[in-house]
Order: sequence, then structure tokens, then C-alpha cells
Amino acid sequence: MTNTYIPPAVWTWDKESGGKFANINRPVSGATHNQELPVGKYPLQLYSQNTPNGIKVAIMLEELLAAGHSGAEYDAWLIEIGKGDQFGSGFVAINPNSKIPALVDYSGHQPQRVFESGAILMYLAEKFSAFLPATGTARTECLSWLFWQVGCAPYLGGGFGHFYAYAPEKWEYPINRFAMEAKRQLDILDKHLAIHQYIVGDNYTIADMAIWPWYGCLALDELYHNAGTFLSVSDYRHLQRWARQISERPAVKRGRCVNGTSDSPSALRERHDASDFDRLNIR
Repeated sequence: MTNTYIPPAVWTWDKESGGKFANINRPVSGATHNQELPVGKYPLQLYSQNTPNGIKVAIMLEELLAAGHSGAEYDAWLIEIGKGDQFGSGFVAINPNSKIPALVDYSGHQPQRVFESGAILMYLAEKFSAFLPATGTARTECLSWLFWQVGCAPYLGGGFGHFYAYAPEKWEYPINRFAMEAKRQLDILDKHLAIHQYIVGDNYTIADMAIWPWYGCLALDELYHNAGTFLSVSDYRHLQRWARQISERPAVKRGRCVNGTSDSPSALRERHDASDFDRLNIR
């Protein structure tokens, strides 16, 4: 770094911090504008964007449908975080943390909001008795890895990803610091997957669905521009095997397209029926 920053005695917010997301970063919570959320025809209403955290839940819903759980049909509404949709009054009412994804389940006597991606995965797994072992060691192992991902991803995204891809300048210290941590996490997964087919042994679970959008996509060099090369992800051959295996699942191919914002022909801005995927040629 060229200039040494001397923190003041008391921090104040007097200017934007810079970087790609400076326009939506602020030190206070709550709504910035009135914006009601749309509600579709199904009991499950997903409000999201296809970031790694958003992809987790769309994959879970598509996996449930593929497994024959018709009650998992859902409407998926796009929340464009770059435009500040997450600060609309309707979204803040279902997630006071203003982060995607968020889910509302209208199947009960009262609407049930669920926010935080790990909580949504667990909620859906328990609701449909699927992709989460019911008891014993396997359940404990699954939840341990689920919360491992929840705890570790901020170092990969908010740490490495921010300073490598989004910060206003390239600074050696934070990039090196978080690259080291990202590689440590990749090494953990690689060693674990050397002796396990999936994260929880032979069973595909919500732990795989939580970890793959972050670490699987990084292993496939699909997360942050050239980050895979920078982190030498090809060295993690067991992680590579698992990442490719998950990526070939039809439900994963569909789920990662939901609430996409790019100009890619595989982006599906909203999902309201299985037939919405027809134009994408994904099955």
C-alpha cells in the first residue's frame, strides 16, 4: 500500500468507500424506499439473485422438484442488489438484514419468512424430509459442513473476492492475506473429498448445495475473473472431481440460471414454472 491509513478515534461515514458496490454500502439498516414484493401462484416465494448465496436455494428447490416433491414448486423473483432492491420496504420486512436470498412460505396458517441461505436450506430440508439426514452422525456431519460454509464464505467473498476483484485498487497485503485463507479452505475440501464422494460420505445433501456455488464454482474457475488461475485451483484434483460431478446434475444446471441478470442466454430473470427453462434448453 502506498499510503498508511491512521484510523481516527471515532469512525464516521463521510464518503463512499469505493469499489464496485460502494453505492449500496451503508452503516445503517432498514428500508430506503417503498417497494412491495410481488407474490406468485405457489406457496413458496423466493426473492433472490444468482449470486453464490442465491444459487444455493434455487438449486435446492430444483433438486426437491427433481426428487418428486411437487410441493416445492416456487416462484422466483429477481432482487437486483446492484440497484438496491434489497432495501425496499417489502424485502426488508422479510429480511431485516437486506441480503438475498429470502423465502416466504405461504403453505401454513400464517406466512413464514426465512432468511439467510443456510437457514433456508435447512428449513426446506426439514419441510420435505430430504437432503438432510434425519438423525445420528450423518445429520451432525451435514450440519457441521453447512455451518462451515456459512462461516468460511465471508473470507472467500468479502475478503478475497472483494480485494481481488472489486476494491478500487489492488493492494498486496489484503489480497495475499485472503488468498492464503482461500487456499487453506480449498485444501480442507480437497483432502476431505479425497476420501468422500460427496461432502457427507455417499449422500448428496444440503452441505453440497451450500458449498458448491462458492468453492465448486471457484474450482471450475467460474468465480471472479481469473481467480482460479491465481489460486492454482487445478492443483486440488479431488475438489475438481466433486465440482464437475455436481455441475452435471440437471437440477444444478437449472438452479444456477434462476434470477440471473447477465445477458447470457442461460440467464432466467424470473422463474414461475418448470416450462420457463424450455427456452434455455436445460433439462
